[in-house]
Amino acid sequence: MDSVVYDTQGALDAQDDLSGSGHVVAAPARALATEAVHAGREDLAALGLHAAPIDLSTTYPSYDSRGEAARIDAFAADGAEPEGPPVYARLGNPTVARFETALARLEGTESAVAFASGMAALSAVLLVRNAMGLRHVVAVRPLYGCSDHLLTAGLLGTEVTWVDPAGIADALRPDTGLVMVESPANPTLAELDLRAVAHACGTVPLLADNTFATPVLQRPAEHGARLVLHSATKYLGGHGDVMAGVVACDEEFARKLRQVRFATGGVLHPLAGYLLLRGLSTLPVRVRAASSNAAELARRLADDPRVARVHYPRIGGAMIAFEVHGDPHDVIARVRLITPAVSLGSVDSLIQHPASISHRIVPTADRRGAGVSDRLLRMSVGLEDVDDLWSDLDSALGFRGGE
Repeated sequence: MDSVVYDTQGALDAQDDLSGSGHVVAAPARALATEAVHAGREDLAALGLHAAPIDLSTTYPSYDSRGEAARIDAFAADGAEPEGPPVYARLGNPTVARFETALARLEGTESAVAFASGMAALSAVLLVRNAMGLRHVVAVRPLYGCSDHLLTAGLLGTEVTWVDPAGIADALRPDTGLVMVESPANPTLAELDLRAVAHACGTVPLLADNTFATPVLQRPAEHGARLVLHSATKYLGGHGDVMAGVVACDEEFARKLRQVRFATGGVLHPLAGYLLLRGLSTLPVRVRAASSNAAELARRLADDPRVARVHYPRIGGAMIAFEVHGDPHDVIARVRLITPAVSLGSVDSLIQHPASISHRIVPTADRRGAGVSDRLLRMSVGLEDVDDLWSDLDSALGFRGGE
């Protein structure tokens, strides 16, 4: 059997060690676990509150129309968050701002800007660069299927050049506005040397999709990425009940993203912002516990004759991909505890067939060329007992030859 399984005990034991890259980013004043619980909530005690409030207002009263006009003009000029009381929900929301503050602290960046979905967040990044005449994107496959489609289809006027990591520098052009990678990648869990990739980008911003790893396992800004993208729907929310996206970045880029968000309307609902802030408080605990389950399942799958290959990243994490000798659709049909569904990062385990669902939109030749075979299954491992999960997988994989 051709399997790829890496020992991740070192990663699981050292997930709080997030230092030492040499890249200048905003260092957290406290440990990651502490920041996850307290960031974005520092003012609550002074307000006489323990839980963060949810501000559902769409508009806010103002008796100083001249002052309000001046603040709106200032935002239009440079995208800085308006000082003073809120103006209108499309300009910003206090509950969402708490989540943005917390996520920036966890990723070690100056700022973060939240959107209604991960795709809305990526679209905003592309629009910022397009507005500067920088429509060319260099990207490394695999990416999430809809990210791949957005770039390939040119829906926002972008032109993409797909390369291997070694070809990034040669692919750059005067009009290249962005280099985009995902590590570990969806769905193969392929990993990249982010520091080497950032070096190859030169002055072109590197966008790293950190959805799978989360800041618990890796902080791309420390390795040179200027933009860190999350489908916050996944691990940041963590319970399968919120859809959102967020970009962690420097304040200069954040100002441009806020202007695009205001103009296009891809705002995050305050209730979603509240759920995400709450989700961050347990992010380190959830990721570590699910990663422990995933590492054990990867080990058992690698020893199973019904499995052709297992993909599990050196960095660890709660995602597994594996290729079966039999029909992967039969495995999907047989699971009972594990939920057959798209998405990932919830407290419960999910399994799906990428070639049929998440990456169906990617052309077949491109999908297979990126390592997404027709026999590949992707599993998001949750917090259930690992023996119960294995019992369900064992049954779903079917008859063991020779037994």
